Amino acid sequence: MMSVVGKGNTPEPGDYSSAVQKFSQTLQSFQFDFIGDTLTDDEINIAESFKEFAELLNEVENERMMMVQNASDLLIKPLENFRKEQIGFTKERKKKFEKDGERFYSLLDRHLHLSSKKKESQLQEADLQVDKERHNFFESSLDYVYQIQEVQESKKFNIVEPVLAFLHSLFISNSLTVELTQDFLPYKQQLQLSLQNTRNHFSSTREEMEELKKRMKEAPQTCKLPGQPTIEGYLYTQEKWALGISWVKYYCRYEKETKTLTMTPMEQKPGAKQGPLDLTLKYCVRRKTESIDKRFCFDIETNERPGTITLQALSEANRRLWMEAMDGKEPIYHSPITKQEESIKTEGLYRTVGSNIQVQKLLNAFFGNNFIFTFIIGSS
Repeated sequence: MMSVVGKGNTPEPGDYSSAVQKFSQTLQSFQFDFIGDTLTDDEINIAESFKEFAELLNEVENERMMMVQNASDLLIKPLENFRKEQIGFTKERKKKFEKDGERFYSLLDRHLHLSSKKKESQLQEADLQVDKERHNFFESSLDYVYQIQEVQESKKFNIVEPVLAFLHSLFISNSLTVELTQDFLPYKQQLQLSLQNTRNHFSSTREEMEELKKRMKEAPQTCKLPGQPTIEGYLYTQEKWALGISWVKYYCRYEKETKTLTMTPMEQKPGAKQGPLDLTLKYCVRRKTESIDKRFCFDIETNERPGTITLQALSEANRRLWMEAMDGKEPIYHSPITKQEESIKTEGLYRTVGSNIQVQKLLNAFFGNNFIFTFIIGSS
């Protein structure tokens, strides 16, 4: 529709018939995109409004009416403003979202390659920098989604209302018959009511979106929509090859109810197309820090693969969320004191024989070489 009436100058009188025909055809085929599976009565009325407008335009064309001079003010300029201000602003949000996302994931990849043997101050500084970039990217994504929501909702009336005003000016300026005007008035009133209801719904929805946006900023990791996996996101997997060890990036989705972990490789190997891999979780345990030269790691065992699989999360908080979702356990540490007590109580072969020899030497020195001592080990 924008290509017909949103660009170029107002058509000349000789081009009026062609312009109206194209406009009518565009209205007839125009489809609104609505959020949700079911439509309200007002949304159905708005969705069908362009077809009604197309029929009315055909009747007006049969009368060969002249297009009104103020069509530009009532129709073209509002649509142009909507296209430039709303859609243009949405494109800017998208560019910022993509730029912040590229910067964040680039920084994150470098951050995950930091060795855990670096100084704690250096690691903390790197963590703070990643958290800052994650916050910026999270805000950019929220702003982008919020802007898309605004455009989707506001175009229901920002596009329909100019068309309605344009048609109404045609009826008045070209002195259409009273019968045609009277036939249009009931539908116009019903459509205006639907538009007002939609505008009111938009205002209330906007407030809810603002509140939701605020809650998500305060607790971004706790928001989960119905029907979505328990947790999802990027993880790195340790894969062992003949020439060494590599870390491969996967997009993972975990369903706690079925204990199903779906892993989709993000880096496809040349000549081979890898699809998602579904694994059934058996257990999950945090990886000891001193046992691996990587941070934020945890081990899992599945029914489909032998042995353990080592995964690396994006941060400490992210690892905690994955482990909570998988009912992960902490590794078991043995106390040095406990080990020492166990060693003292354990009677080894060399300890027992050595004690017998020392006792026998003392007895021989006191009683003579013919005295034989038998050492009996008792239980305490």
